[in-house]
Amino acid sequence: MLKKDKNLKIYYSIGEVAEMFNVNTSLIRFWEKEFNVLRPRKNKKGNRLFTERDVRYLHMIYNLVKVKGYTLQGAKEALKERFDEIEEAILLLGTLNKTRAFLLSIEAELASQAT
Repeated sequence: MLKKDKNLKIYYSIGEVAEMFNVNTSLIRFWEKEFNVLRPRKNKKGNRLFTERDVRYLHMIYNLVKVKGYTLQGAKEALKERFDEIEEAILLLGTLNKTRAFLLSIEAELASQAT
């Protein structure tokens, strides 16, 4: 049986999501209008509530537009034509980033013990 991480959140605010990607909240709202895969829930006050799935989609959009330099139309077409491939690449990138951070923390710990 899988254990749930107690620190894992179900919903993220737009501010938290914007901070994850180091962008303005207005860009997140703009992308929400432009990309139909983004469908955050809204609470009674109208605040957006992003799920892990929404964050994963935002990561895909961010990578295409900000990292690879796609136009919005190009990013939409890429998501339409190669969604599974792009999603897999983003998941792999996340795993690699976590592994890198882990290895760097081990390196730092070893360096501190050597002194």
